[in-house]
Amino acid sequence: MRFLLDAEQRAFTGSLHAMLSAAGTPAVIRDWSRGDPARGRALWSRIAEAGVFGLAVPEDHGGLGRHPVELALAFVELGRHAVPGPLVETVAAAVLLQDLPSAKRFLPGLVAGTDLATVATPLGHALTTTPAPTEPAPDTGPPPTAPTRDPDPARPRLAADTAAARYLAPGPDRAPGTDPAAPQLALDADAATLRLVLTADGLRVATAAAGPPRRSLDPARRLTPLTPDGELLTPDPPRERALTWARLAIAAQALGVGLALLDRTVAYVRQRTQFGVPIGSFQAVRHRLADARTALEFARPLVLGAAVSPRPADVAAAKLMACEAAYTTARAALQLHGAIGYTAEYDLSLWLTKARALRTAWGTPEECREAVLDDALKGHDAPRRPAGPVGEAGP
Repeated sequence: MRFLLDAEQRAFTGSLHAMLSAAGTPAVIRDWSRGDPARGRALWSRIAEAGVFGLAVPEDHGGLGRHPVELALAFVELGRHAVPGPLVETVAAAVLLQDLPSAKRFLPGLVAGTDLATVATPLGHALTTTPAPTEPAPDTGPPPTAPTRDPDPARPRLAADTAAARYLAPGPDRAPGTDPAAPQLALDADAATLRLVLTADGLRVATAAAGPPRRSLDPARRLTPLTPDGELLTPDPPRERALTWARLAIAAQALGVGLALLDRTVAYVRQRTQFGVPIGSFQAVRHRLADARTALEFARPLVLGAAVSPRPADVAAAKLMACEAAYTTARAALQLHGAIGYTAEYDLSLWLTKARALRTAWGTPEECREAVLDDALKGHDAPRRPAGPVGEAGP
């Protein structure tokens, strides 16, 4: 199936692409990584003016209504240009807040871009509705890379990347404690104006960052500890819905990252020569690029299909495939660029590190596979929303 965009959607993505192309995002990313958010905040305001954050907020709170398809299209462009900041977290915060009596305190600022939001999830407490254990599990060393299936419904499920230090560079502070009251890592909490923490007792505000940012595998994703020391906004936030929207945004963002990496690599292999000819003429190089293109093209309809009908399992499948496609493309890009691809000064690194970080953001590949398998085993056959223009099948 081929998904076709209507004229308004093409105009929206085209204008967003033009705006971001003129913004010089590599310089913005490097400033953001150094803790200088001035240019990043200016770009954030322009993104908000384009209506991106309003696509996740109902009209009665100043948004444009919930439009997951257009939100996904926007995040493809944000990923294509590697825009820094808590973009996905702001969307998740909007979903968590929009049904609360206090929504009018927060949502207009998120829509207008005057506020940035981030969300932290403590270790041992899922973003999903699965209850956490009443007693902490014994320390048995680092977790396995692939979880084993367990029929126990009380088993905790780690859903958000901010809940663990899986992005932290190796060091003595690799993993935070499992105490729910201990500081938890949140993306760009030092730059955010609204800091939320999902805890066992609900959704709380964190009044300030609990320490300096820590080193991350992606320098543009600044991980800052938060302590849930503020107001309890609700004891029952819509965790699963927020997770679904966050994963959809991550999937679209990863797709954009992969497309940008492929475009940059194709341009590079056309100009780099060996034995007097461009390396792009070598069959082995062309096969690597074809594999990357195939993976991205298979991921694209999954992302758009999940946006048309945002069921949790469909979105988990889209995130899994889009992030794996971006990661596959990143590996090919790094190897085909050779030594220059390993240098942090080369702009390619800004997309390479983001592809790696997004792969485990808001759910590892194993967790996404588990969500898809759980849904399949339930035999879930919920009615799907009729497809709009983006869901029209082409030849």
